[in-house]
Amino acid sequence: MATNAMTTFDRATLGALGFGAAPLGNLYRPLADAAARATVRAAWDSGIRYFDTAPHYGFGLSEKRLGAALAQLDPGEHAIVSTKVGRRLDPVPDADLSQPRQGFVSPEPVESVFDYSYDAVMRGYEASRTRLGRDRIDILYAHDLGRATHGDAHPHHFRTFIEGGYKAMRALRDAGAVRAIGVGVNEVAICEQLLATIDLDLVLLAGRYTLLDQAALDKLLPLCAGQSVGVVIGGPYNSGILAQGVANNAPVHYDYAPPPAAILSRVAGIEALCATHHVPMAVAALRFPLAHPQVVSVIPGAVSPDEVAAGVAAMTTPIPAALWADLKRAGLLHPDAPVAG
Repeated sequence: MATNAMTTFDRATLGALGFGAAPLGNLYRPLADAAARATVRAAWDSGIRYFDTAPHYGFGLSEKRLGAALAQLDPGEHAIVSTKVGRRLDPVPDADLSQPRQGFVSPEPVESVFDYSYDAVMRGYEASRTRLGRDRIDILYAHDLGRATHGDAHPHHFRTFIEGGYKAMRALRDAGAVRAIGVGVNEVAICEQLLATIDLDLVLLAGRYTLLDQAALDKLLPLCAGQSVGVVIGGPYNSGILAQGVANNAPVHYDYAPPPAAILSRVAGIEALCATHHVPMAVAALRFPLAHPQVVSVIPGAVSPDEVAAGVAAMTTPIPAALWADLKRAGLLHPDAPVAG
C-alpha cells in the first residue's frame, strides 16, 4: 500500500492548480531568464505552491531557473517541488546550442540519456538538488518509463528500474530525503504495470486524462483509488492544442508533434461546442480533470505572467453543465467521465 505521504500530498496541500516548469527549459523556443523569473513570480504571487520540473527540461535549465526564482520568493522552502530521475545528463561538447535538441533550445552543453539504475537515480537526485538549490526535494518521479517511449527496449529499462532505480527512490524516501515517490509518464499501460508491481505515492500522468483523451478513466484511475495513489495531471492542454485551438489554422502541437487529422477533427468539435456555450476551450480543458476525485492537482506549463493569470482565472470561470452534457452527447467526452456541476 502507499505510504502516509498521501496524507500530505492531497489536493488541499498541493493545490488544485500547480505549475509545470517544462517551458522554463526553453521548450520549442528560447525564453529569456527575466521572463522565466517573472513567470515563476506570477505563479507564487497568485498562490500557487506546487512546482514540477525535471532534469530533461532544458537539460538542467528548468531546474536552475526554478531554483533561482524560488530562492528569492521562498527562502523558507515552503513550496512543494517535484523533479524526476531516470535520465542522466551527458556532455555534448560539439552540439549546436542554438538549435532544438530533444525539443529544447537550451544553452546547456549536455543532453539527457535514459538511465534507471540505482546509482544513476542517486546521482540524479543529488544533481537536481544542487541545481534547485534546495535542502530537500519533496516529490521524486521516475521519468518516462513505458513501451510507448522505449519500444523494444522497454523490458530492459523496466527491469533496470525495478531492480535498481526504484530501490534508490525507496531508500531516499525512507531516509526522509524525499517525502513521496511516483512515476511521471505520458502513457497509461506503464502505470498499470507499475502499480501491479511496486508501491507508489503519486502518479504524474501527462496528456492521458484530458478533455481530448480519457484513456485513464476505465482502469487506471479506479486502480489508483483502490491503492490510495494520488494522480497529478500534466499536459492538460495536450501539448497546447486544447489551449490554442484549431479554428485559426495556426500550427499546433499534440503530444509534442504535429497532430493527425483525427485529432484536429476532434478538437474542432470540442472547440465549436465550447464556443456555443461561451466557454474558452482552455478553461474547460484545465477544469475537466479536476472533477475526478482521484486527481490531486493539474499542472499546466506557462511561459509568461499572462499565461499564469489565465490559468488562475480559469479556476473560477463558470462552466454550464450543459457544455459537458453536449460533449458527451456528441461523443467527444467519455460518457462516464465525472464533470463539475
